[in-house]
Amino acid sequence: MAIYKKLGDILISEGIITEKQLKEAINLQQKDGGKLGEVLVKLGYVNEEQIAIALSKQLSIPYVSLASGKLKPTPDQNLEELIPHNFAIRNIVLPLSRSLNSLTVVIFDPLDLILIDNLKKMTGCEINPVVSTKANILKAIEDFYGVDKIFREAIQVAGKGEEDINGATIKEISSEETDLSLDKMVAQAEQAPVVKLVDLFIRQAIDEHASDIHLEPHHDKLALRYRVDGVLYDMPSPSSSLYLPIISRVKILSKMDIAEKRLPQDGGFMVKINNQLVDLRVSTLPTIYGEKVVLRILDKSRVPLDLAKLGFLPQELELIRKGVASSYGLVFLTGPTGSGKSTTLYAALNEVKSSTTNILTVEDPVEYRIEGINQVQVKPEIGLTFANTLRCFLRQDPDIILVGEVRDLETAEMTIRAALTGHLVFSTLHTNDAASTITRLVDIGIPSYLVTASIRLIIAQRLVRKLCPFCKEPYEAKEEEMAQLKLSSPVIYKPKGCEKCNSIGYKGRSVITEVILVDEELRSAIHRGADSPKIMEIAKKKGTMSLFESGLKRVEEGITSLEEVFAVAATY
Repeated sequence: MAIYKKLGDILISEGIITEKQLKEAINLQQKDGGKLGEVLVKLGYVNEEQIAIALSKQLSIPYVSLASGKLKPTPDQNLEELIPHNFAIRNIVLPLSRSLNSLTVVIFDPLDLILIDNLKKMTGCEINPVVSTKANILKAIEDFYGVDKIFREAIQVAGKGEEDINGATIKEISSEETDLSLDKMVAQAEQAPVVKLVDLFIRQAIDEHASDIHLEPHHDKLALRYRVDGVLYDMPSPSSSLYLPIISRVKILSKMDIAEKRLPQDGGFMVKINNQLVDLRVSTLPTIYGEKVVLRILDKSRVPLDLAKLGFLPQELELIRKGVASSYGLVFLTGPTGSGKSTTLYAALNEVKSSTTNILTVEDPVEYRIEGINQVQVKPEIGLTFANTLRCFLRQDPDIILVGEVRDLETAEMTIRAALTGHLVFSTLHTNDAASTITRLVDIGIPSYLVTASIRLIIAQRLVRKLCPFCKEPYEAKEEEMAQLKLSSPVIYKPKGCEKCNSIGYKGRSVITEVILVDEELRSAIHRGADSPKIMEIAKKKGTMSLFESGLKRVEEGITSLEEVFAVAATY
């Protein structure tokens, strides 16, 4: 009989923990239960990888990691049929290879003899265990039982007409069958393969940090695309015969009328992923081939509602904080749809909120729910417009007001009035740059003297993709680039692509901004009718950078690439 060296003794001999720490962990284990390794991790004395390596030494079995490349199952052995996806996730195991009657399986807890016995019975093979960390195995499971396989499974179901998956069946829908009864549509939408497929692409999109999911019917296919870091990417397409059940499933979740196909609809629902609630805002649009559906993913856990964590440069952050610290006045954010305006607004509200302030917001829609803030969703169909809600706000004893967007003269007038009566007002406007905000308000019909008296801070912003920190490549800029762009360093970076960024070269996004803090000199210029270039000229003397200059600073710091800045901000 083999005699194993104790786990704690191995960790001590490796110099990872001390005898005192081991004794503390054993005492806690005796009190609360659990495995010694988990207790040591909980106490912060070791990490999961150190425990896995120690287990491999204790049991004389190999340790494998993602970085080694050995945590990839051998292809074309039908291993996913031996150990189904649900079982693998539930038990944190993954088949790696099969040789005759021996199956190599990576396992999180190789001392779980019941699990190993279950694997023997399930697969009919002798189990050859190897060990890895929970995080490594879960990532490998995600890669192996990926979206491609489950999509293929669903497509096979549709192709065969009726096929059993997890005890459920789905009937193929012919291209001519466009007017199904309501009962049939609901029944098909609630069948297991469709539920599984919709759940899958929502979870996959959230895991990929996508901001939107697009479902687009075409003549001969149903296209599925994710928008990741501002760019749309094609995903494996479900069969077009699954179009109606998938659309119906999404509409049922969103509490829409599934019988209404002729008019656009809006709805939404929430999902719980890894104990985090994620909002999904859903919009449908009738096209010539059927309804196109877009799901906007609003995952607050992915977006830090903290001004210091959004990527502002120190000098930009200083100007912004001075502006939002005002006791009254207007703070405007400008930029196109998808430029991060709402995130910056919420982060600013988080910066100034306290138990002593009454904060009211009117939005269309409410994107993030924030504790301690009173948020109102506009409903124009019943008369609850921005302007009407603002009138009510002024009778609600507010300190700070957020107006989702200034769209017309009436809303602009109410916003100005609120700012002039001693309230700090945040809002957004669609302009190309910060200085154009002044002229846009005047063009809407606001007298320049009211704009002068009320405005405090203007932020124009865009989002640029960040270079993947694991694979970005340095290169030396040409002399003409150095001279033309006034770069301070000749060494800048470009994208390459690796496994960490899905071979894209970019991962995540950062903000670039144009921040104008309005002081007396600028107010005087606005009152005299100065145009946008003149306003920007004065602001630059006070430290304001243009969007392009702000982008170049990120290039010099290795955050983004020249190509990305040119694509986003070169025309401004």
